[in-house]
Amino acid sequence: MLKRVHFPSSLLPYLLVAPQIIITLVFFLWPASQAMYQSFLIEDAFGLGTEFVWFENFEQLLTDSHYLASFQRTAVFSLLVAALSMGTALILAGFAQRVVRGAMFYRTLLIWPYAVAPVLAGALWVFMFNPTLGIFPYFLEMVGITWNHYLSGNQAMALVIMAAAWKQVAYNFLFYLAAMQSIPNSVIEAAAIDGAGPARRFWTIIFPLISPTTFFLLVINMVYAFFETFGIIHAVTQGGPGTSTTILVYKVFNDGFVGLDLGGSAAQSVVLMVLVIAMTVVQFRFVERKVEY
Repeated sequence: MLKRVHFPSSLLPYLLVAPQIIITLVFFLWPASQAMYQSFLIEDAFGLGTEFVWFENFEQLLTDSHYLASFQRTAVFSLLVAALSMGTALILAGFAQRVVRGAMFYRTLLIWPYAVAPVLAGALWVFMFNPTLGIFPYFLEMVGITWNHYLSGNQAMALVIMAAAWKQVAYNFLFYLAAMQSIPNSVIEAAAIDGAGPARRFWTIIFPLISPTTFFLLVINMVYAFFETFGIIHAVTQGGPGTSTTILVYKVFNDGFVGLDLGGSAAQSVVLMVLVIAMTVVQFRFVERKVEY
């Protein structure tokens, strides 16, 4: 006869999860609900009056050529940031696995950039690529390339992509290194005995085995590019020159806090939230099928 274990009712479990629930409500659910509510309003420039307009803000977004163009810029920006940061981190993690002496020092150096604030990371890249004082424009001038991201939209976009990718490399490196260290050495040694070279061992054994990590980082990096790159863009280009680096998250700030169009800005934030949720669902629905666990 089995005896069932009965735990006395207690407030302790509820008290333990209460801080996290409160943080989620205050800093996530409440702002999201306020943004959804304000997306149906039009407020005057002085904040003295509001008018409930239903979906008028969303209708204006769909007919705004500047807003539609920001979709294309955001797609290009997010894809390139994810590809560049993940590819670089994968290569660095592969080399870190082969380092014997000074491995801890080497890995620590690669982790440091993750501790840098986004605004500071953008400021560093601004100094390095300053057309007058930067060291990289000096070397580019030697090979016949004139660098001035204040005038060239393509160069400005390239600069914010490099800065955003550099900021995220350390995060991806940690996960890739942990995934590679979890692979049994016997599997790699067996492939080496069979005559597989380092490159073949990597692409046929290591890379398929870390595909769950790659899929996870793909989702994380896309969300990072959509939401967490505001500080970098604001520090590097402030959305310019013109609107060449104004992605969706920066346009929300620019229209809401600079243009004082709070209703339109809230509508943009709702669209951005729905877009990221849909993108994440699609990735888990279809991309995950090709992941080997």
